[in-house]
Amino acid sequence: MNFLRNRWARISALALFLAGIGVYSLRTKYAVIDPDTWWHLKVGDWILRYSAIPHTGILSRSAIARPWVAYSWGYEVLLSFFYSWFGLLGIGILAAALTVGIGAAVYGMLQRLSGRFWLSVILAGVTCASFLFNGAPRPVFFSMILFCVILTLLLEAQRTARVQLLYWLPPVFLVWANFHIQFIYGLFTVCLFVGVHLSLQLLPTLKIHLNFLLPSKLPAIPLVVILALCGLATILGPNSYHPYFVVLAYTKAKFAYKVISELQPLPFRLWSNFLELFLAAAGFYAVGWQKKIDAFKLALLAIASVVAFRTMRDAWFIVFPAAACIADLPAPETSARRGESWRDFALVAAATVLLLFLAAPFARFSTRELDRAVSDNFPVDAVNFLRRSSFSGPLYNNLNWGGFLMWYLPELPVAIDGRNDLYGDQLDELFYNSESAGPSYESDPYLADAGLVILESRIPLSKILTIDPRFRLVYQDQIATVYVRR
Repeated sequence: MNFLRNRWARISALALFLAGIGVYSLRTKYAVIDPDTWWHLKVGDWILRYSAIPHTGILSRSAIARPWVAYSWGYEVLLSFFYSWFGLLGIGILAAALTVGIGAAVYGMLQRLSGRFWLSVILAGVTCASFLFNGAPRPVFFSMILFCVILTLLLEAQRTARVQLLYWLPPVFLVWANFHIQFIYGLFTVCLFVGVHLSLQLLPTLKIHLNFLLPSKLPAIPLVVILALCGLATILGPNSYHPYFVVLAYTKAKFAYKVISELQPLPFRLWSNFLELFLAAAGFYAVGWQKKIDAFKLALLAIASVVAFRTMRDAWFIVFPAAACIADLPAPETSARRGESWRDFALVAAATVLLLFLAAPFARFSTRELDRAVSDNFPVDAVNFLRRSSFSGPLYNNLNWGGFLMWYLPELPVAIDGRNDLYGDQLDELFYNSESAGPSYESDPYLADAGLVILESRIPLSKILTIDPRFRLVYQDQIATVYVRR
């Protein structure tokens, strides 16, 4: 027991936890094999080159005139800086830093709420295992980190009746709204928090007494003012209020939710899916176990369950509140303790960086290995062949490669890429059906006027074009097939 209370044991355990998830990020190389990485990088390059935020579908020939909101512009600029400083290593370093940042944010939230180190670090490990390794590092990682921050502030303000803690919320949203559109999840959570507390204060005036609910101790007027300032903060960036229209468009989208696996409900084929379910159930149990029900926690868990189990990508939206509800259970006086000092966190950070540096060779994290990963997943050799040739566009490509071609073949605007919010259901469905070599591919206007076609060799369209009289095969390998117009 003395060992468990030892300061160095806690520092070592936390550093090993953070370094462990960082090594996983380095080893998988998700950052460079994720198709979306490349269009984010190219947009970041464009922003830095022109010192402006794009408002139309730049770098696309099929959607060049369509309005587009670069709602992740902060991430894209950061990614561009990291690439300019460190090359491919920079992309991997940023991805690992964001992955470690999520682990640190989850731990910090749980430690702040529970005051118990070992519970916090173990629960943080379980929480991260339930979702963190199922996807690539993207701007949504900023949403995850900042959601932990606002949830910690909300729950601690509620527990201590210190509304002053909530003064930090508007600055958080000012940053969040310029890094990822899922700031809307955080704003909804704050709206729910304020709505619940105002309702709890209104009910007694209506002579409705729900004694089984935890009463509100926060003043109403500051809550309303803080909520208004949070909303105002989200429109102070260069995109103003336009991200809200993107959110509205996402609610109307249908096709992307049919064909993109991460936008579909949990299939319960992975052990992490069951871990997510376990955490959600444990969160509900933690709320119900209390003598008085916390209406905010219960409402958040209920709504987050609907969202997270409907869309695999949003698993974090249920596991974070669930873990927070577990951590927020009252602790015995003897087990609760003060959190780590800034010196402890500095030591943890230094130890984590050192461990990642030492583990990088064993994780095969090097420029050579990253370059190999890119070449194994994208048409590097095909584009190099085209650079030695004199073929011209317009370009036609499949969706998964649009982002990479946007970056590696910048002289030719792509036909489509991963910006689903830009293209919309109609174009997404058109290109998807063409890639599948459906009957409509012959009437695809973007294929019909293409001078150059670059496709994954494995997709049906790549095979059927071998007998299409409009095109001539000029290059093929295991990854890519290239056609030019006859």
